[in-house]
Amino acid sequence: MTFSTPSAFADFDAFTAALAGRNPALFLDYDGTLAAIAPRPELAVMPEQARAVVRRLSALCPVAFVSGRDLDDLAGMVAVDGLVYAGSHGFDLRGPDLRRQVGVEYLPDLDDAERHLRGHLDGIAGTLVERKRFAIAIHTRQVAPPDKPAVADAVREAVETRPRLRMTGGKELFELRPNLPWDKGRAVLALLEALGLDGEGTVPVYLGDDETDEDAFRALAGSGPAAGIGIRVMETPAPTAAGWSLHDPDEAAAFLGRLADWLAAG
Repeated sequence: MTFSTPSAFADFDAFTAALAGRNPALFLDYDGTLAAIAPRPELAVMPEQARAVVRRLSALCPVAFVSGRDLDDLAGMVAVDGLVYAGSHGFDLRGPDLRRQVGVEYLPDLDDAERHLRGHLDGIAGTLVERKRFAIAIHTRQVAPPDKPAVADAVREAVETRPRLRMTGGKELFELRPNLPWDKGRAVLALLEALGLDGEGTVPVYLGDDETDEDAFRALAGSGPAAGIGIRVMETPAPTAAGWSLHDPDEAAAFLGRLADWLAAG
């Protein structure tokens, strides 16, 4: 990993050179990547200019969204028809002629954990327990700092007593998921195969902003048929397996617009 990653926007010519004549297949995170982080999930709205760029790109190359959001929520927030959507970190995938769910047998475990968490966290002001079909997100952005350790303790207790679940983290949140070897990286690899995009003429390009996206960056790093390009959206340089960076969602949208221009020009 490195703290120094070139800007895919500022060094755009070098980025397109890295495509080496191959067609990109875009995999895009949502929150923090094309929509600015907000106090509550429903407030994280992608700007219409970014949506227009995504719609334009979808006519030029394959485009998929891969997010921790619930699948229907993700598709509703993006609101562009004809794309592939992978919700709950890739446990729930849908697209034209594509439907796959991973970990359905773990839903009762998530139901039980949700009841536990709501019972233990309802009294802590600012805590938001967000149930998705294949995950539970516990948001702490609006929790007072002195109360955050109590939230963390309740989440750890929930997962320690339920070995079929595992805990991951993100920006001001904890998340419980099925304890399976499945994540955004494996979901991207599965999509490449399912969509027939795993040939030498295609290069997967993944844009994401937090540690859950590092799974995808690592999956695409290195050599071999799944080798691709990772772009980390981050205001402050941080360790990442991505080879490129962008500063924030506005620059990410500007980069995608420039990529659309480049693809359209042939």
